[in-house]
Amino acid sequence: MQTIISIQKLSKVYASGYQALKSVDLDIRRGEIFALLGPNGAGKTTLINIVCGIVKPSSGSVTADGHDIVRDYRAARGMIGLVPQELSTDSFETVWSTVSFSRGLFGKPANPAHIEKVLRDLSLWDKKDSKILTLSGGMKRRVLIAKALSHEPRILFLDEPTAGVDVELRQGMWQMVRNLRESGVTIILTTHYIEEAEEMADRIGVINKGELIVVEDKAVLMRKLGKKQLTLQLRAPLQTLPGALAGLPLELTEGGQTLVYTFDTQQEETGIGELLKQLAGLGIDFKDLHSSESSLEDIFVSLVHAGKPAQPPAIDTKNNKELA
Repeated sequence: MQTIISIQKLSKVYASGYQALKSVDLDIRRGEIFALLGPNGAGKTTLINIVCGIVKPSSGSVTADGHDIVRDYRAARGMIGLVPQELSTDSFETVWSTVSFSRGLFGKPANPAHIEKVLRDLSLWDKKDSKILTLSGGMKRRVLIAKALSHEPRILFLDEPTAGVDVELRQGMWQMVRNLRESGVTIILTTHYIEEAEEMADRIGVINKGELIVVEDKAVLMRKLGKKQLTLQLRAPLQTLPGALAGLPLELTEGGQTLVYTFDTQQEETGIGELLKQLAGLGIDFKDLHSSESSLEDIFVSLVHAGKPAQPPAIDTKNNKELA
């Protein structure tokens, strides 16, 4: 699939010496939904801000649809729409005015038909004459998306797009994002809602301490790193595992009432049949059993479990410096 964003050896070091990004390499495919996951301070927003021209990189290069973000800033930025985390917009403007004004900032001629389509697609048409300050948090979030789409970008960054949005509205926004992808827009999102990435993303990248530690198709990632567990509720508790079972991936939990067997989904033989035979031979009986599979959240936690990121300094992204 054709690449629309190419990031090569991208690093960012702030004045204090804090390194927010460490030689990141990443290609985003045209027309995909790419989810960038990571704990607080991992470098997600710094990466997005560099690609969008808000923060200057220390080294490396980024191109958006072939346009270098530094040498050909205007063309590159015109390809990109950004929905930031913060609900920052002119509270006293109407929805129609603020979205139309955003289009003009990119040098685009007035196009009322396009603005109307964007507002209708985001269920904002009946609010077009309302002032921003009268809207709910979820509606304000939709206005930010409308502003980002006003100049008809082919790349859309969504930085925590459903933060503070209720569950029902979040579902509607997920569908809106899918519709945008189907229209040819490439979507890159960051999110703290792991189920959001699991529900929507085609590919997933995990960043931690400024380093991109994995990039993989969602299905492949879950197949490679996912594990299944067989949980057996025992009829009589065990104090310890019998020596004959010591070499198996077994764990006693709940005071010896539960036996948990972990197996690799990649292996042809799960070993469950042999386990059940051994339990029967040892006179260990169970009253119930069920299996479960790792979620994307389990995989994410395991990937970043090696260490917590250093707490980053507060950054003034407008002036590209640390705050005191």
